Amino acid sequence: MKDALIQIYDLKKSYDMGASQVHALAGVTMGIQKNDYVAIMGPSGSGKSTLMNLIGCLDSPSSGRYVLNGREVETLDDNALAEIRNKEIGFIFQTFNLLSRTNSLQNVELPLIYAGVSRTERHRRAAEALTSVGLGDRMDHKPNELSGGQRQRVAVARALVNKPSILLADEPTGNLDSKTGDEIMELFDALNRKGHTIILVTHEEYIANRAKRIIKLRDGLIVSDYRTDGTEPTTRPGA
Repeated sequence: MKDALIQIYDLKKSYDMGASQVHALAGVTMGIQKNDYVAIMGPSGSGKSTLMNLIGCLDSPSSGRYVLNGREVETLDDNALAEIRNKEIGFIFQTFNLLSRTNSLQNVELPLIYAGVSRTERHRRAAEALTSVGLGDRMDHKPNELSGGQRQRVAVARALVNKPSILLADEPTGNLDSKTGDEIMELFDALNRKGHTIILVTHEEYIANRAKRIIKLRDGLIVSDYRTDGTEPTTRPGA
């Protein structure tokens, strides 16, 4: 597939629950291009969180193939997966996941510490990322000194700091009021216009409609996959 960033083929994930098995994903096939903006939706138990965890290399599939930037993810060892999580994927969570005793700059620096970046370069890149999300004047503030929207912006800056291939956001507006949630979504819109690939997991239709493409899951399968401009996606693996 031209410009393919993600190619997933018949991805399945089952969990042992006592004497029975739960099939969280029953065989998902899809592709995502660079600079796409995708919302994944579905009711509780549909498999959307499982799919997000697999895309983010936080879990391994029971079977199937996952190709990220040309690499066969399911064949990689733990060290290679950790490297992908640090360098290829920027994570943004509903609960922000910031360290409470460190300031914004130090929170954003964390992925760079794990990547072995020098202190001077860490400071420069973290400051640049915070400025890019409108928090250039909040670098010395700790999370309890920031509003919910500002805390989420710090989380977005942290996700951006390693210049990842994908921004993976799990219910990023779930803990925010509607006005602040709209501001965060406007930030995502702007990031996508700058070329970032965004995959967003949400249960809110109005949030999903901000994306260019909506994938809906039910019972571990894709039940619909469409672009919000009404055209059919041209991002199936092998297309």
